[in-house]
Amino acid sequence: MRTRAVEICNLTVAYHDKAVLWNINCTIEQGSMTAIVGPNGAGKSTLLKAMLGLVSPLAGSIKILGTSYKKTEHNIAYVPQRTLVDWDFPVTVLDVVLMGTYKSLGWFKRPGKKEYAAAYEALENVGMTLYADQPIGQLSGGQQQRVFVARALVQDASIYMLDEPFIGIDKATEQIIGSLLKKEQEKGKTILVVHHDLHTVATYFDTALLINKSTIACGPLSHSFTEENLRKTFNYSSSSLSEY
Repeated sequence: MRTRAVEICNLTVAYHDKAVLWNINCTIEQGSMTAIVGPNGAGKSTLLKAMLGLVSPLAGSIKILGTSYKKTEHNIAYVPQRTLVDWDFPVTVLDVVLMGTYKSLGWFKRPGKKEYAAAYEALENVGMTLYADQPIGQLSGGQQQRVFVARALVQDASIYMLDEPFIGIDKATEQIIGSLLKKEQEKGKTILVVHHDLHTVATYFDTALLINKSTIACGPLSHSFTEENLRKTFNYSSSSLSEY
């Protein structure tokens, strides 16, 4: 029996007394690669933030590796949406990736040879070694996303949470990121990705969580990612689904 990486029970999240998620229930098994799927405004990013302790639930519970986020945050790596990042902040590509070592290193210690070696290895894995000394703000959207994935990989976490990593990038970058995440899954890591492209869900993922304010389905693609569940999630007719 596989270990439960994430357990969400009767979760409700509200902003300014207005519920944006309610009755979210889902179990994510360790070693799975899960797409969090739903229409715009469905609460996908909010759900990820609730898992990360960035927003507080109004009701319900979230367990990460059997405990609270605070007790296991060192086991979690997070890649935010690119639109939420200040790309004008004066740091180099290498600086950004080294930030991924701070959890294990501690904020008051300087990175040493071990951390630099890990950072360069992560950059090599995403094909960005030649850009190590460039300011992060000068890169293309796809290159920036590769760097943030490298920052996550250098943490060697048990769980990776990524918010729309495939938005606004080229196909080559998508395939590189998808392949790297698959390799992490093969090592037993758990991957959760807020994902928008229905056509590529089966390419990259083996599990899906379909939500539209509340849970529509959660589990292996064979029973969660069905046409009926997609219609319920997106409120589309059968003919409309072929457009997405």
